[in-house]
Order: sequence, then C-alpha cells, then structure tokens
Amino acid sequence: MRICSMLAAALFGFASSPVASENASEPSLARIQQILTGKKLVDLTHAFEPGVPHWPGFPDEKRETIYWYEKGRGSMGAGFFAEVYTHVGQWGTHVDPPAHFAKGLRTVDQIELKEMILPLVVIDVHEEAAKNPDYTLTLERVKKWEADHGAIPAGAFVAMRTDWSKRWPDPAKMANKDAQGVSHYPGWSMEVLKYLYEERKITASGHEPTDTDPGVATSKNDYSLETYLLGTNHYQIELLANLDQVPESGAIVIVSFPKPKGGSGFPARVFAIVP
Repeated sequence: MRICSMLAAALFGFASSPVASENASEPSLARIQQILTGKKLVDLTHAFEPGVPHWPGFPDEKRETIYWYEKGRGSMGAGFFAEVYTHVGQWGTHVDPPAHFAKGLRTVDQIELKEMILPLVVIDVHEEAAKNPDYTLTLERVKKWEADHGAIPAGAFVAMRTDWSKRWPDPAKMANKDAQGVSHYPGWSMEVLKYLYEERKITASGHEPTDTDPGVATSKNDYSLETYLLGTNHYQIELLANLDQVPESGAIVIVSFPKPKGGSGFPARVFAIVP
C-alpha cells in the first residue's frame, strides 16, 4: 500500500489528503482508486488480429471459433462464444522478458508486480523520425529531455515516441522497405540504452516499431541493441500506441500481461494515467 500511495502522491500531489489510512499522511487505497480513475486514461496498446505487423520470421496468428451462440458455426458446439488463439508470444503490443534473448534470465512469469506500475517518461522524437526514418535516439536528445524535465527517475519506464504506430496496422508501412528490401524505421542507440539502464537505473523501456534496433540494422540481422537491453535482466514493450496522447513527464504507466510459466513473451495491455 505504501509504495502505491507514495507513487501516486508523488505524481499527482495528494499526499496530504484528509482521508484516513494506516498512515495519516496518506490517502486510503479506496481514495487513490477514485483519484486515479478520475484521471485521463490512455490505452497504449494495439488490438491484435491475424495479419497485423510482426517480425517476419514469425507465423501469422490463427483463430478458430470452437463454440458459438447458435448451432452451425462453432467447430465443437453451441451455447456460448469461445475461440482458440494460436500466435507467437511476441504478438501485437507485447512484452519481451530478458529470457527472450538471454538464456537463464527471467521469463514472463518472473517479472515482479512492482515493475508493472511505473513513472512514465516519453521522449518525443516524432519530428526527427518524420524527417529521417532511420533516426536513432541520441544521448544529446535524452539530455535535452532532462534539461527540460529534470533527471529521469530511477525505476521509470522510458518510451520513445516516433509516431510510427500511426502506420499500424499496415505491415508494409511499418516495415518501410526500399527497393533492395532494406527496412527503414527508427530505433534506439547503444549509448542511450546504457545511459538509461546503467546510470539512470530505469526499470523498462518501450517503442512503437517492431524492434529495438533500427530497420537498417535488423535488415542485416543485427539485434545487438535488443540483445544488450534484455541482457541487463530488464524487460521491454514493443509496438506501443498513442504515445502522442500522453505528456513527456508526469504520467504513470501500467504494464500488464498474462503469466505463462517459463514464458518467452506475451501480448501485453499497457495504459497510461495522465495527471
């Protein structure tokens, strides 16, 4: 309770609420829930279905209706609606746990609950990405964010806004390949990831394209940035949406996903609480 209350109080400024709790200086959990749901909530998640953009080495999603309300449609029966979903863990907006690239590190079920409620930092480089689809986030740009908003807090979730998600759900527009088959989409840089994870001690990061690495790198099968990030034993979220609807600082992000034992990844539901 104390962690949740302190986080909410820090971001929304209601630590002095008169509502009684175990600590008189904090509001009750019931009051926190009322305050948070009264804020603007922004869904940062794409709805997924067969045919959505995905890493080219993965198969497409398949669905089967096994029960339908009336007889004749469900392959197994009628009376209610139920489907079988077959898709890779890295499908739609999804979580990549460390074990996705680093053998022996944490799987989906081993990500702690406290890592799912985080201060949200959004570094807005959509104008740079519009001018140069091969743009990679620079340390200079991160330092500018800090000059404007203060040091990136330890434990934050850092998202890079490129507006690449506006190309969803068109796979060709997301991949943005040239005549030679080379993809051109923005990505992170090693100096920035090292700064964020090693110096600022962030908890997780996320982006709108299909990969951590820029398209010109993944077209050469170079995934060194994702390899580094997951090797730090932190998770990331890929294929985020609606980052243009949240501020660069001051919001909270809630990152949730199912708990497959030993899981290599899974679709996630991510949303922001905006002050």
